[in-house]
Amino acid sequence: MVNTILMLEIRQLSAIRDERILFENLHFNVSPGDLLHLLGPNGAGKTTLLRIIAGLGLPESGEVYWKSQSIKSHREDFHRDLLFLGHHSGVKRELTAFENLAFYQKMHGALDEDRIWNALACAGLLGYEEVLASQLSAGQHRRIALARLWITEALLWILDEPLTAIDKEGVRVLETVLQKHVNNNGMVIFTTHQDMFIENTKLKRIFLGE
Repeated sequence: MVNTILMLEIRQLSAIRDERILFENLHFNVSPGDLLHLLGPNGAGKTTLLRIIAGLGLPESGEVYWKSQSIKSHREDFHRDLLFLGHHSGVKRELTAFENLAFYQKMHGALDEDRIWNALACAGLLGYEEVLASQLSAGQHRRIALARLWITEALLWILDEPLTAIDKEGVRVLETVLQKHVNNNGMVIFTTHQDMFIENTKLKRIFLGE
């Protein structure tokens, strides 16, 4: 049975940077269970598009709708359903790995230490949970950020280059958690220059800069 529920609607988006058109009149929909790979060369506007969809940037024209409502007028409702991981990890350097996840979890609901321990294990951070983030590597910062995937209740995940500083085993683990999310009617939009979901016939793709 084909899923026709439209949760996210991108309506006629256009973006300009330095007087150059990145994309124009872009439109597509994302429904529960969708796994969407956004592709294109450097400078094509992938990060710009993801930030606009997440409500962190403004388009030249067009709008983004979530549950049939513009995110401009229902920003808080949309952000409750959204997990956005951009180029910056958003990790607080003065907190430990465990404290970073606890802080994130308490901002979005009740603290559940069992889920945090599971997230640390899945992200390959056991043994580093009490180390200040300021003493961890860039790759470990990325793992702390990605560990949020195991504790979030958000329906829509937007991930900009999530594989940065992640090894092959980490890629496999990340593929598994993303696939599980969409199997449970979640939605994922991501960019990456690395190979991912090579044999997944249900993966959808949008190309920018063509």
